[in-house]
Order: sequence, then structure tokens, then C-alpha cells
Amino acid sequence: MERILSELRQMRLPGMAQTWQSLMETRQATSLNIVDGLRLLLQGEHDMRRANRNARLLKNARFRYQVSVDELAYDSARGLDKAYITQMCAGEYIRRGIPVIITGATGTGKSWLASALGHHACISGFKTRYWSILKLMEDLAMARVERQTKRLFEKIASYDLIIIDDFGIKKLNNEQILDLMEIIEDRHGRKATIIASQIPVSDWYDCLETNTTAADAILDRMVHSAIRFELKGDSLRKNH
Repeated sequence: MERILSELRQMRLPGMAQTWQSLMETRQATSLNIVDGLRLLLQGEHDMRRANRNARLLKNARFRYQVSVDELAYDSARGLDKAYITQMCAGEYIRRGIPVIITGATGTGKSWLASALGHHACISGFKTRYWSILKLMEDLAMARVERQTKRLFEKIASYDLIIIDDFGIKKLNNEQILDLMEIIEDRHGRKATIIASQIPVSDWYDCLETNTTAADAILDRMVHSAIRFELKGDSLRKNH
């Protein structure tokens, strides 16, 4: 029994090893037939690999908040309908590369919702990454200094879902607008992007007016086909 456990560990099958150890401890290892025992071992390995993958995806996503969709304060009057979020959790918008826009006043839960959708994407196996717009531009500026811009653009393009939070917190300069345009262009129709902003979509053009041609391209690709959430009501932070 112990030798089997040791060999499972040596073969780097920790899920199987953990399941086998549990079967030994509960005295079930000798009473199961080979089919049931093998099924339990395979299920244990599958479950552990999935848990490890999810943990890795969640860590690499770097969310502002660690929150699941079950923790959202659903209220249709505030623009957060549970049935619609449940539909979103099927992940079809990610597979089809459909953008998502979340707008609302400060404190209405935009970042919370974006992070929850991202969290669910991770546990569904989608490679996800969160940035505030300021951090994204900072990373791009650093990559340019280090002559790693192309590599960073390729990395951003590889994510199944990216979240850009706090869009519109400051006006972007021409170089930043062009960088954003390249990101959006790379992902258009292929990979999903969530943009969260306290600025109404009707005012987004003002944040990009330094380069009107690029602004037209960005808005054309993001706005017209996007799933939208317009969060309403008083700041949720008043309740904490």
C-alpha cells in the first residue's frame, strides 16, 4: 500500500496519491473493485489538476478584488440582474470575442463586477488579466524603454479575456491612444475585453480626442457590439 503511494508521488500524480492515501486511511483501498478504485483515482487527479490550474489563473490575473459572482449584490434596479450574469457565466462572450462595457458612478460596483466576471472566467479555464488603465499604460511605457513593446502586445493579445478598469480617469496622449488602439485591434472579434469606466460612453471620445482617427477606430470596435452594464444608485461604499 505504502509503495503504491510512493510510486504515485514519484510519477507526479499528486491527485491520485492523495486519493489513495485517503482510501488507505478509511480502510477502503482493499474493498473496492479495480474499476471503482481506478475511477476514484482518476477523478482525484483530475480534480487536483483543475484546482491547481484555477489557482494559477487567478494568481496571474492580478484582480483588484478577489470576488466571485455569488458575492455580487444583485439588484435589477441598480442594473445588475442575476439571470443575465448567470447567462454571462456560460462564457459565450469570451469564446466569441464580444466586448463588455461597465459604466456607472464612483462606488456603484464596476470594478467589483469586472473582477467577479474575471474570476469566473478563470475558474472556467480562460486565461485572464486585469489592469487599471494607468497600470496598463505604465507597463507599456516600461516595455518601450526596455524595447519589449512587441512582446508585451503579443502577451496581451494571448489572453482570452482582459479587463481594463478606470478608463477615462485621465486623458490619454497620442502614443497611449495608439497603444490602446493596437490592443483593441488585436483582440477585435477574437478575444474578449471588459472596459470599466465612471465616464458615460457618450463622453469617451473626449478622453481620446488627442487622436481622433484612432479614437474612431477604438470606439467603433468596442462600443457597437458590446454587452453593456450601466450601474446605478448610490455608492455601495457608504454601507461599509
